[in-house]
Amino acid sequence: MSNKIEVAELPEFDAAEYLKNEEDVAAYLTTVLEDDDPALLAAAIGDIDRARGMSQFAKGSSSS
Repeated sequence: MSNKIEVAELPEFDAAEYLKNEEDVAAYLTTVLEDDDPALLAAAIGDIDRARGMSQFAKGSSSS
């Protein structure tokens, strides 16, 4: 028998946490563009924007 997992039990996933450098961003965009889905592209752009914001925050906080 298979055990069913409730959606609420799944951990949250944020792609922005995995976009560490430009190569990651390029690979992510390439994959998203293959789906030819404007809504997915818009979400990916938001992920990239958040990833860059987190990166800038980390750079700023590490120099203190």
